[in-house]
Amino acid sequence: MTKNKETFIINRKEDASIIGDIQFSELSSSPLVIFCHGYKGYKDWGAWNLVSDEFVKNDISFCKFNFSLNGGTLDNPIDFPDLNAFGRNTYSTEIKDVLSVVEYVTDKFKDYFNSNKIILIGHSRAGGIVLLSTNSKINKVISWAGVSDFSSRFPSKDRLIQWKKDNVIYILNARTKQQMPHYYSFYEDFIENKDNLDIKKAVNNLQIPFLIIQGTEDEAVLEKEANELHSWSNNSELCLLDTNHTFGSSHPWKDAKLPSKLLEVVNFSIKFINKEH
Repeated sequence: MTKNKETFIINRKEDASIIGDIQFSELSSSPLVIFCHGYKGYKDWGAWNLVSDEFVKNDISFCKFNFSLNGGTLDNPIDFPDLNAFGRNTYSTEIKDVLSVVEYVTDKFKDYFNSNKIILIGHSRAGGIVLLSTNSKINKVISWAGVSDFSSRFPSKDRLIQWKKDNVIYILNARTKQQMPHYYSFYEDFIENKDNLDIKKAVNNLQIPFLIIQGTEDEAVLEKEANELHSWSNNSELCLLDTNHTFGSSHPWKDAKLPSKLLEVVNFSIKFINKEH
């Protein structure tokens, strides 16, 4: 084993580029987790780097990346220096990003993990995205506080009409104090690709083991969404913990250790990955 951690960039002509990093277990036969951050997130948010360390310590390689239009840049992948990119993002773009990362890492780094053991983990919004991004290369999928539906998250009635008229709506980022735009093209893409963005349909058709981890004190994604995901699947496990949407983590995370609830989430995930299904 010669590698430990490597940063990679996937360049795109039509979209912004993807920046990611992959941390390798000492075992070349290790499983590989590909982790997908949530809404208003990025690969280095909060305690995600400590999460990567914990998986690797348990002989599971770990890859995380910034979605191409998450608002970060290659020069500044933390926070949101490119709000125009953030505004242009769509669910379809995020699915495309996941598939691009899967293809890239399974080609470039194939000698450093077991290509028959690739797991997608998605947090929050990306919990839905990973369910829509599974293909023959993915062996298991894990939702951390993941959504069960996209359609209900869009404005309706007068607010939707106003959004179309203005072409943009703004969401306040409470931490950075930025007014973060969503262009109307976000909604248009959803309507145009509604069938391909149906999480319930994806879960109904899911043929691989599926773990759902949900905080009962989560105010961003309610427990009922985890129960819905579980009810739609014939091959899922549901784990409920008394914690919030980020499992006790926040940004910046200055502690050298994971918050206890996030460590529980990681440990449940590791047990699920190592389990013979």
